[in-house]
Amino acid sequence: MTIWTARPETTSDIAAIRDINLAAFPTSGEADIVDALRADPKAWINGLSMVTEGSDGTLTGHALLTRCHVDGAPALALAPCAVRPSAQRTGAGSAAIRAALDAARSLGENLVLVLGHPEYYPRFGFTPASRFGIRAPFDVPDEAMMAMALDDTRPVPTGTIRYPAAFGV
Repeated sequence: MTIWTARPETTSDIAAIRDINLAAFPTSGEADIVDALRADPKAWINGLSMVTEGSDGTLTGHALLTRCHVDGAPALALAPCAVRPSAQRTGAGSAAIRAALDAARSLGENLVLVLGHPEYYPRFGFTPASRFGIRAPFDVPDEAMMAMALDDTRPVPTGTIRYPAAFGV
């Protein structure tokens, strides 16, 4: 079993993060989104782009949280998440996601949204966003649009998600 170390990205990781996303997805779309989000000061939050590395220091996984809104209230979008194909299903992605969620919690963030596999993301605490009264700005299966409150004592906004421009929606 591989032990993954998760940490915030540094400027020296940018090329490797792009390579991870290019390897994990069939097109450059997700890698391009990461680059565009990094260049958007309204979306980018330092410390919420996490990488995972193995014992040899090779970057293997990446998870990104950026600013989005729900009817004007701040929230975070978890996207994209990527792992080199040779290391998928080894915990590299989960380690990056958990580190990103922990970092968001420590920054006082509360709401995280993800559009993804309904079999995967509930392990982190995500549930259908509709249970919070939150909806995507496009048609998507209810079980795939998920939300998680990082602090159950704080209110969660309701309404429609507004993503950063980089997502193109």
